[in-house]
Amino acid sequence: IIDKTAFAMAQQDVRYYLNGLMLEVSSNYLRAVATDGHRLAYCEKETNADIADIKQVILPRKGVLELVRLLNDTDEKAKITLGSNHLQVEFNELRLTSKLIDGRFPDYNRVIPTDGENMITADRDQLRQALIRASILSNEKYRGIRLTLEKNLIKLQAQNPDQEEADVELEIVYSGDDIEIGFNVNYMLDVLNVTSSDMVQAALRDSNSSFLITYPDQTDCKYVIMPMRL
Repeated sequence: IIDKTAFAMAQQDVRYYLNGLMLEVSSNYLRAVATDGHRLAYCEKETNADIADIKQVILPRKGVLELVRLLNDTDEKAKITLGSNHLQVEFNELRLTSKLIDGRFPDYNRVIPTDGENMITADRDQLRQALIRASILSNEKYRGIRLTLEKNLIKLQAQNPDQEEADVELEIVYSGDDIEIGFNVNYMLDVLNVTSSDMVQAALRDSNSSFLITYPDQTDCKYVIMPMRL
């Protein structure tokens, strides 16, 4: 769940509580959420924990990156201990202790849209390749791409300051409204790169609303991307 969420952490944001990964643990689930204010990544797994109440902590960015590095080298079970101002993870005779960020994480449930009636279903790798092709001519600073939805079709358009344009089309499963929306292509590619699922789904209400990305075979993870004006 860290691999599938940590990419959305903020970097050096003045809202210091965003510069880390929020871990929420209860007696039956472990949940990770990260956001930089423009996108959000959410993932949870069922677990058994010796805990009476729901506990929420924010692990700082450096602690997250070090924990990922250590966990990638082992298949051993990890023991997690949550203190009032630190988190400790033990495995393989190793012990990582990290201070926690003292702050209140935003209410992520308010950010995850539930009213996206326009549903897209696409081949994940085909969509990823189409986005990569279009992104070559996007503005290097803002990375904005215009996405147009029509019946069973996505059109991707990018333009750079030299007035060079890229137009890419991809067949998808879609029967909703005609919608045109702008977004940061890197945010979408980050989401498509953290899974090996064959298919991806996205739901959105209109061109001004954020869209929710999910995977049919991985219902425990959700991703939200805010639109951008182009």
